[in-house]
Amino acid sequence: MRLLKSQIDQKHGSGFATFLPEEPEDMWHAYNLIQPTDLIRAKALRRVQKTSDSGSVSSERVKIDLTIAVTSTDFDIGSGQLHVAGRVAVENEYVKLGGHHTLDLELNRRFTLEKVDGWDSVALEMLKEACDTQRKAELWAVVMGEGIANICLITEHQTILRQRVEVAVPRKRRGGIDGHDKGMEKFFWTTLSTLLRQMDLSSAAASTQPEKTVPLLIASPGFVATSFLAYIKAEATRTTNKPLLALLPTILVAHSSSPHVHSLAEVLASSVITTKLSDTKYARETALMDKFNTYIRLDDGRAWYGPREVERAVEKGAVGRGGGVLLISNALFRANDVVERKRWVGLVDRVRDVEGGEVRVLSSLHESGQRLEALGNVAAILTFPLEDLDEEDDEEEEVAEAPVVEEEDMII
Repeated sequence: MRLLKSQIDQKHGSGFATFLPEEPEDMWHAYNLIQPTDLIRAKALRRVQKTSDSGSVSSERVKIDLTIAVTSTDFDIGSGQLHVAGRVAVENEYVKLGGHHTLDLELNRRFTLEKVDGWDSVALEMLKEACDTQRKAELWAVVMGEGIANICLITEHQTILRQRVEVAVPRKRRGGIDGHDKGMEKFFWTTLSTLLRQMDLSSAAASTQPEKTVPLLIASPGFVATSFLAYIKAEATRTTNKPLLALLPTILVAHSSSPHVHSLAEVLASSVITTKLSDTKYARETALMDKFNTYIRLDDGRAWYGPREVERAVEKGAVGRGGGVLLISNALFRANDVVERKRWVGLVDRVRDVEGGEVRVLSSLHESGQRLEALGNVAAILTFPLEDLDEEDDEEEEVAEAPVVEEEDMII
């Protein structure tokens, strides 16, 4: 996302920033940046009614600069559309103050964001990530079976199903004409053609500054993925397609339990794949979640999850230098309650700036973030073990409810 203008006071957090989203991934960043009570200014089309001198009424659509105070956001990951609803905060000749309106943020349409409660440390970090032009796609993946293929793009923040390919493949028959092989060849040709269009290797090769080749993962039950890789190699050699030939060394083949997108999570969690993709943000976060689950199974007090338990661990200085890691979902920073958002921002600031620990903000649209969601959206790996963090409240309640015994009652 391109940052066109920024006037933000780093010390007090006041100010605004003007953005121009250029890629579908930018809409995801905008969704995370925009929170309730924020002010959004953008171009909008609004139907207005005009009354002529003769008394006739006509309506027309006019383009206006509209500023709204955000009340809610709705993001459609499939289409990449972001709808921001709110109340009009600046009156003009076409709209009244306080009226409801929804802004549709789109690619290549600028908007200005101002945070009434200030740009906190988490918002500034999100702003930095959103405008980092070096952060692009991390991995392409094809999860497939006989006659079905799901082409996915995995970025640092989300997994997107870009295209689904379905081709009828006849079953193998004993004796007679077997159309299975021809059907599979047609299926492979269709899948490869679709994949190349999505990856757009030709434009990357034509660029004066070609980018690093993004790895490709092919996964399937049985030997479909292996056969598809052999087909890609044969086509690359036959057509002498240089971008495709350059892609071959980056292709990984793995086994999946099904040809559907949900099986991609188990593939990416396997140790073989995470080792080969160790330099990607997704793989690092998956490895941290695996490490956390290992400590949970050991039950040695080095891993805790849940808001109350993690906050207590931070208060005791157990999530700091020497291996402490705070795992927190970005969904917590989209809370409608301002106090709730500040609670988690304060926790992140304390771990990162005071305790010196590592903070990982996991995307709710990644497999690792979904695993964290099941644990209450926040977890921690401790530098030293702590016991019974979840039992202190129970003990305090028991002490508070214990009956007071008078001396006279104790006389026998």
